Amino acid sequence: MAHSPLSLDDLDRKILSALVDNARRSFVEIGQEIGLSPAAVKRRVDRMRDAEVITGFTAVVRPSALGWRTEAYVEVFCESAAPPRRIAEVARAYPEIVAAMTVTGGADALLHIRAADIEHFEEVLERIRAESFVRRTNSVIVLTHLLPGSPDAGASASP
Repeated sequence: MAHSPLSLDDLDRKILSALVDNARRSFVEIGQEIGLSPAAVKRRVDRMRDAEVITGFTAVVRPSALGWRTEAYVEVFCESAAPPRRIAEVARAYPEIVAAMTVTGGADALLHIRAADIEHFEEVLERIRAESFVRRTNSVIVLTHLLPGSPDAGASASP
């Protein structure tokens, strides 16, 4: 569905910031923080949802709580130019791939992978390498999240 572009003002941006920080905050709390009534906050949120500025609300789950203790980024180098839709199809076929994007630079795509452990990651990597269009891969295993708010960040991070 095509929507006309919505011009955001400072109050809209403050509402968006509050929702990005915690999408469960009530319109009353947001309104008190930015100086609007709860009804005005709701109208603005509804307008931004209708314009698809806000496309949804999600729960952020600590991956280790689901048993995903290994995290990696994999650069994918393709034979010729694999179309982005083909890379997307492959990415959707693997539940371990939590994000996939085409990128600039030497690699054609970058995959963000979560796995139970190194052996599981290696199995996923071998399945990706077996795809007909994959020439080679380069993997980087995440050791520590350094910024608060990163998934599985240490105890010093915000709750």
